[in-house]
Amino acid sequence: MMPHTVARMDSPAAASIPPARIASIDRLRGLVLVLMVLDHARTYLSDPSFDPLDLEHTTPGLFLTRWITHLCAPIFVWLAGMSAHRLSLQLDQNALSRFLLTRGLFLMVMELTVVYMAWTFTLPGTGSPVLGVIWAIGGSMVVLAGLVRLPLVLVGGIGLVMIVGHNLLDGIDPARLGALEAWWPILHEKGPTPMGKVLYPLVPWIGVMAVGYVFGGVFDLEPRQRRTVLVGFGCALLALFLLLRLSNGYGDPHPWPLQPTATFTLLSFLDASKYPPSLIFLLMTLGPASILLAYCDRTRLPLADPLATFGRVPLFFYITHLVIVRLLAGVIALSLGFDLALLPKDPVAAGWGFGLPVVYGAWIGIVVVLYPMCRWFAGVKARRRNRWLSYC
Repeated sequence: MMPHTVARMDSPAAASIPPARIASIDRLRGLVLVLMVLDHARTYLSDPSFDPLDLEHTTPGLFLTRWITHLCAPIFVWLAGMSAHRLSLQLDQNALSRFLLTRGLFLMVMELTVVYMAWTFTLPGTGSPVLGVIWAIGGSMVVLAGLVRLPLVLVGGIGLVMIVGHNLLDGIDPARLGALEAWWPILHEKGPTPMGKVLYPLVPWIGVMAVGYVFGGVFDLEPRQRRTVLVGFGCALLALFLLLRLSNGYGDPHPWPLQPTATFTLLSFLDASKYPPSLIFLLMTLGPASILLAYCDRTRLPLADPLATFGRVPLFFYITHLVIVRLLAGVIALSLGFDLALLPKDPVAAGWGFGLPVVYGAWIGIVVVLYPMCRWFAGVKARRRNRWLSYC
């Protein structure tokens, strides 16, 4: 994720330079990468005839399997901002801005090319690309490249205004924007644009990364104090989430209704809007993220090394897991006599779909297969000094 510094690590100048990589950041990033595999295994292998968040058709198990993976995107973006803060302690402002700009553009291009091919197994230009989480991270980095030239307090203020205030934009009718209507989804509403279908509008993801950039300073604190701050911050976000969600007022465009049972009422309460992520959604996910980061900051952590290995090669992990999941779905489809051409374009017509035991089994198997591949690539990154490797 971070470029290599010029100073030799055994030189006096290097002795005072804080490390660019933080183990807890890599571990948490690795954890949410593993969760992401669960979401995509469910996408390809479960019954796609209904949305798992659709309370009229879903089950609690399927709902929670989808809901827990909501943690992924906010944590990816937040940690990217924190990593940029750590890098700012090593690079001057111009070098940091240049790195964020080039890496952001690189990620946006990757979304439109390599990631598109991994999702669809078709060449770019043969269909409409989906601008997803890699696009949002890249676009947010491009904006952060400019924001890092501002005072830190101003960067944080801009980020908070985006996160807290962006739901005021929910009532805007894009039809009134004239020529800008076609481009509005890039900012704040999922939908088609001349570039492709936007799933992750840049607002408020830019704000999440900006706040992460400011909050990265928490790693300057002594470990015990740092963990106390992280847990306290996470609890405060969760308390605010409960307060706003219970009021059923501002913070999400879709209020939660009572359901026939207490269980489904709880699921309704948790079903916050993700596209774009509402204030409620971000409080609900970044609160646990901060607490999890404190947990990952512990010296002794189960599976710490595998998680850190995954977290050091996030883009490689992302692309590789998509290929594996899609290949697995194809092999299963062919072995059971399904028409592979229908997957995943029209899986309902193919009669496709397995229960959660198959989904969870595939998830574990894919993660196990990914580990030696990611360990190998992490070794390549550590041995070589190619600039593009620092982007992966």
